[in-house]
Amino acid sequence: MSAYIVAIIGSVLILLGIMELLRRRQLSEKYAVLWLVVGLLLLVLTIFPGLLGTLSSAAGVEVPSNLLFFTAIVFLIGVALHLSWELSRLEDETRKLAEDLAILRLEVEEQGKQLRGSNDTGR
Repeated sequence: MSAYIVAIIGSVLILLGIMELLRRRQLSEKYAVLWLVVGLLLLVLTIFPGLLGTLSSAAGVEVPSNLLFFTAIVFLIGVALHLSWELSRLEDETRKLAEDLAILRLEVEEQGKQLRGSNDTGR
């Protein structure tokens, strides 16, 4: 019974941690929703431990923990794929911004040279 209580407390602490990260704006809303759903599922599976057995029987999996591990692995692969996609997109955006900045700096330098040139001839 004490392991059951510890598991429930752990699940609640995970949910509170996610909410605290969201409150401090250290976790964006689009990721917070995903992690809140995961935290709630964890809490539900902790409160109702027989639910995992029922789900595994319905899925045709003999050992309930195998279903849990398989689901977790698929979820983590999905998160890794999504984060890789986000990283690639941000790298492209950073490169484009660096190119735009270089063009703007060149234009400012050229305008500065033109102004200095017109000031020198105006003296």
